[in-house]
Amino acid sequence: MVPAGGAGTRLWPLSRSGHPKFLRDLTGGGRSLLQSTHDRLAPLAADRFVVVTGTRHRDAVAAQLPDVDDTWIIAEPSARDSMAAIGVAAAILERHDPDAVMGSFAADHVITRSEVFEAAVASAVAAARDGHLVTIGIEPTFPSSAFGYIQCGDTLEGHDGVCRVEAFVEKPSVDVAEGYLATGAYRWNAGMFVVRPTVLLDLLAEGHPEFAAALRAIAAAPETLAEAWDALPKIALDHAVAEPAADAGRVVVVPAAFGWDDVGDFDSLATLLEDDGTATTTVLGDADLVTAVDTTGLVVPAGGKMVTVVGLDDVVVVDTPDALLVTTRAHAQAVKKLVGALKDAGREDLT
Repeated sequence: MVPAGGAGTRLWPLSRSGHPKFLRDLTGGGRSLLQSTHDRLAPLAADRFVVVTGTRHRDAVAAQLPDVDDTWIIAEPSARDSMAAIGVAAAILERHDPDAVMGSFAADHVITRSEVFEAAVASAVAAARDGHLVTIGIEPTFPSSAFGYIQCGDTLEGHDGVCRVEAFVEKPSVDVAEGYLATGAYRWNAGMFVVRPTVLLDLLAEGHPEFAAALRAIAAAPETLAEAWDALPKIALDHAVAEPAADAGRVVVVPAAFGWDDVGDFDSLATLLEDDGTATTTVLGDADLVTAVDTTGLVVPAGGKMVTVVGLDDVVVVDTPDALLVTTRAHAQAVKKLVGALKDAGREDLT
């Protein structure tokens, strides 16, 4: 199951609300992030593939994934956060195949070591068949304040390489994150979950019985989705289910290191695209449209014209037909504020 939502505002102007980052090729490989996600999951699930996306993106998703049955591309009328998106898929799958194991993997992540990823998912599936809510924890490579963390506990009996989750931790300061890494007991929370649909919905029902009932009612009568959707609570799966279930000792984690990036901003995109980490100018797109002298950073010539940069370090230049972004890698997170300012100025046409 692939939740394909969000506008990716920190990657503006490449990523827009009408054409978000999961529909973009951000690696230069010729496949969008969504298509790459499908490619990565196909060996694990064959044709058992569900996408939940926004109504305005449904046609684009269907065009990019022609092998996915149209009935399994579910359009949500509005963004209600991850619990509604993943929950409605779980409710539909519960009716379709009560014994299924469902994995939820975001459409906009990059994974570089597919064989390690597949092994981690296999371990997660085995634990999920025994009734656990399973998450996959990413081995942190630096003390990031941009991600939440998972605290690993004792090993799960009968499942090598699987640990009980002691706690989910919100995004910490860098100093706190450094302490987490020093213990060796923490993993990044990438929002990957593997679970039987019934287990997920029953866990939701313990804290939010009306929410779980509403999702199951939509699954029983899919024609009611549009009418019932906006009444669903707007809450993340982590807060609705994972955190309280972890407090009760009912969540486990598969720690893994498979080269993961959520491409959250232009700094992480530049790092992802760098060949060897040496100081240079990285180009996403047609390199013939970029001339850089004494410059390091990322240049995206998506506007069709020559882009020249001279004497700037760690710069980010993104040229599109209707907007130009110039910033630095150090200020990459602030691009989201820029998008907010454009909206406040009434320039929704640009966002």
